[in-house]
Amino acid sequence: MVLAAIVSGIYEDGVTIEIALAAIVTMLVGTLSMFYTREHDKEVKRREGYIIVTFGWLVMSISGMLPYLFSESIPGVTNAFFETISGYTTTGASIVDDIEALPEGILFWRSLTHWIGGMGIIVLAIAILPLLGIGGMQLFAAEAPGPSGDKLHPRITDTAKRLWLIYFSYTVAETILLKLAGMSFFDAINHSLATLSTGGFSTKNASMAYWNDQPLVQYIVILFMFLAGSNFVLSYYAFKGKVQKVIMDEEFKVYSILVVCFALLSALVIYLKANVPVSDFHPMVFGEAESAFRHALFQVVSVITTTGFVTADFTAWTPFLTILFFILMFIGGSAGSTSGGIKVMRHVLIIKNGLLEFKRTLHTNAIIPVRYNNKTVQQHIVYNIIAFFVLYMLLFIIGSLVLGALGLDFISAIGGAASSLGNVGPAFGELNPVSNYNSLPAFGKWWCGILMLLGRLELFTVLILITPYFWKRS
Repeated sequence: MVLAAIVSGIYEDGVTIEIALAAIVTMLVGTLSMFYTREHDKEVKRREGYIIVTFGWLVMSISGMLPYLFSESIPGVTNAFFETISGYTTTGASIVDDIEALPEGILFWRSLTHWIGGMGIIVLAIAILPLLGIGGMQLFAAEAPGPSGDKLHPRITDTAKRLWLIYFSYTVAETILLKLAGMSFFDAINHSLATLSTGGFSTKNASMAYWNDQPLVQYIVILFMFLAGSNFVLSYYAFKGKVQKVIMDEEFKVYSILVVCFALLSALVIYLKANVPVSDFHPMVFGEAESAFRHALFQVVSVITTTGFVTADFTAWTPFLTILFFILMFIGGSAGSTSGGIKVMRHVLIIKNGLLEFKRTLHTNAIIPVRYNNKTVQQHIVYNIIAFFVLYMLLFIIGSLVLGALGLDFISAIGGAASSLGNVGPAFGELNPVSNYNSLPAFGKWWCGILMLLGRLELFTVLILITPYFWKRS
């Protein structure tokens, strides 16, 4: 918030004092909390871990509303909370009708909520969730960089520092490249903060379509969206020179193949059969074929990584592509990335386990384990992942029903639920890529905010808090 206040002062946008006041209030509450709890036991066990993760995100979302409320940039607690939790969960769904009318300090704060939430989810996925046994994240816990000692804190601290450095370096690199490609420095840093967090908040009403006549800008964003959607541990290995480990990673291979195949398929459909001619939604730069490929690749990477930037209304690209992008919302990026969704790793393991069931049916006495990256996956991890998938789909159904009960049509209801739970941002129907979520009733905004939090924190982390046995003394 202090950084946002400084940016506000530099651009003289008229809300510097309001943002600074929000920073002071936040620091004051935090300092008082630390003071009054200084004598408490500092040991964090598994039970406390769940509470800290969930309530930490909620407290951040409450404090993050203050710059919006104090500056009156976003009126009302409901709208301010929606915009904040959408930022921190890196969903990127917005209720702002005219983004370009917002003060620069507020725009920068929106982007910062993405960046903070993105880094938080990396540390959460790599360092915290494996210890809590959440969602099969244990699979790459042993692969996380850092010392392999038995002590918990040095390992987490070391891991977090290294991942933060990679995250920060990527952000700086993208900012420089976007500036060199023709963006203003302000737009470049804001879009870099949103890209690496796979968030999707833009400084323009048209999102990345504003730069449809600058292909290089869009290709740079595509590259960094792809990197942000891959496991950040792999980036660590790549920087250490262990490229073979990256290439041989099973999830990375599937993730890359999915992006290439879906992009080529989408480009072909856009080029041959799109309802809206390619020349109607962007200037011809290198010809229709290049443009069809670029828009297809951009939207496929944006949706599969759950970033949510748009270069066009992909819901107008034929019913076939609408269904395809709806499916992509459920795939998600890699585990250990800033992306949302179910994650590629889980899909791979569910499919592998499903295929092995045929073998197990024929050979009832044989022990046939699931293997991932040439290692045997423990059965309890497979059960955990299947449970996650079932819960995810159940929450999607419930989420759709609630939105339908609030008056949304079928397409808007299922699109809004899938997008919120997967932390994607743009959806379908009334919530399409060229619209926003402001048309939702107040309860609908709170409901989508809950779905965003559930999806961002891997379901179990939040849902376990509402089970009666969690609160019983063991």
